[in-house]
Amino acid sequence: MKASILIFLITICLNLGACGVYSFSGASIEGKSIHFSTLDNHASNVVPTLSASLTNKIRSRILSQTGLTPLNSGDADYDVSGSITSYVVTVSALQNTQVAAQNRLSITINIDFKNRVNPKANFTQAFTQFSDFPAAQNLQQVQDRLIDDIGTRLADDVFNKAFVNW
Repeated sequence: MKASILIFLITICLNLGACGVYSFSGASIEGKSIHFSTLDNHASNVVPTLSASLTNKIRSRILSQTGLTPLNSGDADYDVSGSITSYVVTVSALQNTQVAAQNRLSITINIDFKNRVNPKANFTQAFTQFSDFPAAQNLQQVQDRLIDDIGTRLADDVFNKAFVNW
């Protein structure tokens, strides 16, 4: 009985190892290296730390899920570059008829993804995410938390488009 369980587990491990282009996240990884360029900030409202923050979120998400080696040059199998195109605060809910109850911070990034292993997987796409906050709070009070939350979701979107293709 124990021998058959051991053989079964070994078979599973060998089969998983044979599928080297897949990760447990469902990602299809064909290359070995990746290059990240810092996102340029072209938004009309500029937050000094936004570019580095979003770039690091995307970088961390991809590296933690793929095992790719980051390179400082553009000779990598994958290349991620882009820009922040929008950083806006709008009213998302009204209380009574003319008083804002909720505000919404929306961030849009445009990503240019190059796959040198499979050029058919290249894309340039805009990704937008938002987070709401009470109108009674000043944006500066919640900005770091909102950027972190939105950045995590943007990084997930970019990762899924680049490597999971859902």
